[in-house]
Amino acid sequence: INAEYMGLLESDVNVRLVLGLRENIKKAINLEESQGFNKRKLIQQTVFQELKSLLDPGTKPFVPKRGRQNVVMFVGLQGSGKTTTVTKYALHYQKKGWKAALVCADTFRAGAYDQLKQNATKAKVKFYGDYTETDPVQIAADGVAQFKKEGMELIIVDTSGRHKQEQALLDEMVQVAEAISPDDIVFVMDSSIGQAAQAQAQAFKEKVAVGSVVITKLDGHAKGGGALSAVAATQSPITFIGTGEHFEDFEVFSAQSFVSRLLGFGDMEGLVDKIKSAGIDGHSELYKRFTEGEFTLRDMYEHLQHVMKLGPMGKFMDMLPGFPQGMMKGREQESTQHLKIFMTIMDSMTDQELDTEQVKKTMTPSRTNRIARGSGRSVTEVNDLLKAYQKFEEMVKKVGKMKFKAMSKDPSAMMRGNQMSQLAKAINPQVLKQMGGYGGLQNMMKQFSQSGMGDKMFE
Repeated sequence: INAEYMGLLESDVNVRLVLGLRENIKKAINLEESQGFNKRKLIQQTVFQELKSLLDPGTKPFVPKRGRQNVVMFVGLQGSGKTTTVTKYALHYQKKGWKAALVCADTFRAGAYDQLKQNATKAKVKFYGDYTETDPVQIAADGVAQFKKEGMELIIVDTSGRHKQEQALLDEMVQVAEAISPDDIVFVMDSSIGQAAQAQAQAFKEKVAVGSVVITKLDGHAKGGGALSAVAATQSPITFIGTGEHFEDFEVFSAQSFVSRLLGFGDMEGLVDKIKSAGIDGHSELYKRFTEGEFTLRDMYEHLQHVMKLGPMGKFMDMLPGFPQGMMKGREQESTQHLKIFMTIMDSMTDQELDTEQVKKTMTPSRTNRIARGSGRSVTEVNDLLKAYQKFEEMVKKVGKMKFKAMSKDPSAMMRGNQMSQLAKAINPQVLKQMGGYGGLQNMMKQFSQSGMGDKMFE
């Protein structure tokens, strides 16, 4: 039990919340009576459910209503990513057909006007701001009034970032709220501020009626335990999370996925949704061939297309149970570029080259030279692709022998016999090292088994 509590504290969950959680867990389970059960698993399940309960304040989040003009005001600490978040929020609804608009009422931070205007231009969202006016209350009121006249359905007001000790800025936030009467006030919280989250969230809630919370910067090493503190302090639900700097790095909040990542179990629910939304079918001909240990360059091309649909590799890897968080951090762009180069090279291959199972024999120097010229890449890059293919083919053949589909449905079978050592040999040594070696692989497969991912993939 203590290991679970230490893990929560390391994830920035507030000390008082952890102590309260401890008492609730003691009431919820009786280890003396749980003979015959896996006690650790029972504790983990109880912690999981208690954390999910903490993330549910019992109030429904604000949802903009069609047929009326919705005004949403964003507040938060300076540096929390609020200005980028308001653009993401506007774009999220604009993609769903809403007429959204942004108002810059941040006159405190130098460059706030320019940043939001540039963001709005890139996202093709309407923008209002005033370089000459110094009163944020006046700007907010004028911007909201103008967009109401224009019939905008969702008017989003960005305010100055502030701190709980900056009384003047907190008072200004109250005045803006009184001037525009927002339908919702969204508190934006940086996931990395740790134990300070409780006090900061409390200060905002005491001043204005915070109705929703958005957690930002969840792409970093911080696991975001402060989110629990923010919900506890504001008694407001989390609606979205920011997972990167790009506008598309914005997800609707799921308590199940969030708690799973917080506890280091990966995010199997999010992973399955991502795979299904990318149109990847676990019953396709490609994956049938995988399970039989067959693999051609055409199969590799189709597989790379699927990988590209899943988005940045780092985020995909972070969703896997047992994988170190941030394992691909800083290398996503480089990895994606490599995949694109490989696909460009394969576009210059003939059907015979793509479909042969004798790639090593078929790819003569004259063929590799022709493919390099046709794709505009170097012979070295073509050879790099062929080396990558050979490694992939070896892995598919090994996994094919291991009855992959049966083990996908029951990954615990991987723990028996010599299957685990075979899988370890099939994985790139550098990747295996980053996973924590053979022990890390065993831990990942154990968590993979507990998550039921195999069943979900092959439903």
